[in-house]
Amino acid sequence: MSSTPAPFAAWVGRQHTVHDCVTQAPVNGLSAALDYPRALATVGSALPACWHWLYFLEPARASSIAVDGHPQRGDFLPPIEPPRRMWAGSRLRFHAPVYVGDILRRISTIVSIEHKVGRSGELVFVTLHHAVMRDHDCLLEEEQDLVFRAAPVKQAAASHATGHTESGPATLSRLVYPDPVLLFRYSALTLNSHRIHYDRSYAVEQEGYAGLVVQGPLTATLLLDLLRREGVEAPLKSFEFRAVQPLTDGAPVRLCANKGPEQIMQLWAEDARGDLSMSATAEFSVL
Repeated sequence: MSSTPAPFAAWVGRQHTVHDCVTQAPVNGLSAALDYPRALATVGSALPACWHWLYFLEPARASSIAVDGHPQRGDFLPPIEPPRRMWAGSRLRFHAPVYVGDILRRISTIVSIEHKVGRSGELVFVTLHHAVMRDHDCLLEEEQDLVFRAAPVKQAAASHATGHTESGPATLSRLVYPDPVLLFRYSALTLNSHRIHYDRSYAVEQEGYAGLVVQGPLTATLLLDLLRREGVEAPLKSFEFRAVQPLTDGAPVRLCANKGPEQIMQLWAEDARGDLSMSATAEFSVL
């Protein structure tokens, strides 16, 4: 069962707008972090899909940072009590390209807040809708799912989502090694100060993870990057991903893809045991 907690009902529908310019430096930074010899986009060319996550960043004052490294809640997001926060997934629709050099605005809306109780205890799900606009044109829309969980009583035992997806054995795959340097660089590029990505003692002792946690959007970016490296560069119509269980540093991650029906590609990420960590679907205009 789920319900909107009464204290947060008034937060549903709340909006927040951020303006930004799609500058070159973040593109240079992520291209280098992914080991490309040159930037994947320059002024006037299209930004790779989901690289808009490098923009619309809002630095928080040092005095407003919570113990986990995130800004304290109660501004745009409500003051939800469960302390552990995770980006659980997104659903994106691409209407027109974002170009390097664009001046844009992002309108964010709280769509829903739901309280649930699962096997791991209390959960609060927050769904946000982001619309990225250039003047009066909507370039992309994203529904983002955040989940807030209670702190573990002791170090959490890893749960396993074993086996492959229903897509069968991968026709495209690549091994990557998400080391602390990559996690640090991506956190720096996205202004993500969540300590689970760079503070090992905090991640293990306070939040119960097996190591430094690979950012969900980084894993999603790497899945799309697998397609780019394999020559799949058709325009995306939609992309969605769901985090199944955390990936941590210190072991390889296998990125996988399979051609689905029509213009669909099924993608997923497996940990070193072959267990499913993220599933995703990409729909293209043509393939």
